Amino acid sequence: MDIIPVIDLKDGHVVLARGGARHLYAPIETPLAPTSRPHDVIAGFLSLHPFRKIYIADLDAITGAGGHAAVVAALESDFPDLEFWVDSGLATERHAAAWLAQNRGSLIVGSETLGDLQATPRLAGESRRILSLDFRGDDFLGPPALATDPELWPRRVIVMTLAKVGAGSGPDFARLDQIRAQAPTHDLYAAGGVRDADDLRRLEAAGIAGVLVASALHNGKITAADLRDSDAHKKGEPKLPFDRK
Repeated sequence: MDIIPVIDLKDGHVVLARGGARHLYAPIETPLAPTSRPHDVIAGFLSLHPFRKIYIADLDAITGAGGHAAVVAALESDFPDLEFWVDSGLATERHAAAWLAQNRGSLIVGSETLGDLQATPRLAGESRRILSLDFRGDDFLGPPALATDPELWPRRVIVMTLAKVGAGSGPDFARLDQIRAQAPTHDLYAAGGVRDADDLRRLEAAGIAGVLVASALHNGKITAADLRDSDAHKKGEPKLPFDRK
């Protein structure tokens, strides 16, 4: 299972995301980095573990308050071995195609920023596009048909429960099970609520392909040893006797 650290960008800083209340997000203070600058936070993640993917939510772009295109381009240059998954709030095929031509990472298409399905970016069959199915409580944010028709989805799908982001209340296992039943052959990624290594193990046992994590890395509830154990399990390697939490 892929463990993918998250950075949320607002006004040039990585901010502490909690509960989807974006107007309240403030620059993050974390033991992993000396500042809230994106480069420092990503370097902090990499000091903890050799992650291969980083998820970026460009909150200014998502909310129509600007954007961090230059920051994303600089991060792709500074960290050439990382694959960035970027949500820039793009809602049309023209903008999606332009982003993919300018960046080497994968584009997140968030359902909350989509309007009419006829005008949305192409999804099915697209290898560098990832759909995020966004939920606030029981409400799906986006065109209703998109939530119920897996034939419209690309292979990789994020299940995002905004109220659980940063809340430490545990992943939305019931919703993940529901969407797994709808789309058993898709790669599902859980987002929101991951607390610790026990949650990681439960998600992996449920067949989840990956998980987006931020708070549990910053607060130390998921440790470097936990991440090594997860990698060893993924590779089928035995756990070494000195790998203790």
